[in-house]
Amino acid sequence: MKKIPVLLMGCGGVGRHLLQHIVSCRSLHAKMGVHIRVIGVCDSKSLVAPMDVLKEELNDELLSEVCLIKSTGSALSKLGALEKVGYQLFNDSELSKKTEEIAKLLGKSTGLAVVDCSASMETIEILMKAVDLGCCVVLANKKPLTSTLEHYDKLALHPRSIRHESTVGAGLPVIASLNRIISSGDPVHRIVGSLSGTLGYVMSELEDGKPLSQVVQAAKTLGYTEPDPRDDLGGMDVARKGLILARLLGKRIIMDSIKIESLYPEEMGPGLMSVDDFLHNGIVKLDQNIEERVKKASSKGCVLRYVCVIEGSSVQVGIREVSKDSPLGRLRGSDNIVEIYSRCYKEQPLVIQGAGAGNDTTAAGVLADIIDLQDLFH
Repeated sequence: MKKIPVLLMGCGGVGRHLLQHIVSCRSLHAKMGVHIRVIGVCDSKSLVAPMDVLKEELNDELLSEVCLIKSTGSALSKLGALEKVGYQLFNDSELSKKTEEIAKLLGKSTGLAVVDCSASMETIEILMKAVDLGCCVVLANKKPLTSTLEHYDKLALHPRSIRHESTVGAGLPVIASLNRIISSGDPVHRIVGSLSGTLGYVMSELEDGKPLSQVVQAAKTLGYTEPDPRDDLGGMDVARKGLILARLLGKRIIMDSIKIESLYPEEMGPGLMSVDDFLHNGIVKLDQNIEERVKKASSKGCVLRYVCVIEGSSVQVGIREVSKDSPLGRLRGSDNIVEIYSRCYKEQPLVIQGAGAGNDTTAAGVLADIIDLQDLFH
């Protein structure tokens, strides 16, 4: 049985679902001759690990308990009596040091996959050290890939041992497809994508004549948006995904060079207006402008979509008019879609479409990335 030791950073929505998938897929992975050894799980304050990470692992019962505790919003420190069952808990001051120790111990011996399912910038230094120590890295967190070019280059230097499919399009095979095209020598000259399930839903609902304020309220009720919908409406998440794709194509760009169209003005930003004030008083003032843009597009046989366009050295994020009959124009609900134009896909682009959001889908993509690394382990 091939064993893959895994250290998970971040056990929020995606991390919890990943642990659930690992436990539920034990029999499937056993038939494949693979066993995933979870040798550590950490949140922002604590790390849980077995006494001997070389020989032991966190059993499925404990992993299920971790999922239960984190689903209530509690910290890992709430796990009780760990020493009695052969586990240990390291708190805030010890967290980074112990994580590095585990990476150092396993990176050069059995190998280790460091999996980042957080949404934090604070994991970047740990990931850099893990790469230096010979560890594999699997990312759902977009921030390490959209940080400085120095950080990106360090990760990109190890393409065989780095996986990040779930950073763009959740579980959709966007990164894998793009890598195959690049490896074949087929030059990619344009990518157009609707990369936000939230904004995809908002734009498609506007077609029916509903005001923006009503659509955003509905999206929040359905759980499609962040607690503060401006985190989605500002376009930064789409810009991060666009930056990852652009860098994959070899573009030496940084976040500040991306032109981002926010759906709300600066004076309605989080620092100047509360969430409640924005939802009840602010966003209503944006309805008329969006309604006029919807009607103008409709008169041309087009619809509005919030897209990322990568062409040449430019990355632009914002609202575009697209033909109703195009793949982007037919997009409904919270699906993601990516159109890749290259020499081989010149007239008819390669189109990748499907569920591009959700903890379950994203975690499935992360698990597939971990399994894809199996040839690098003993």
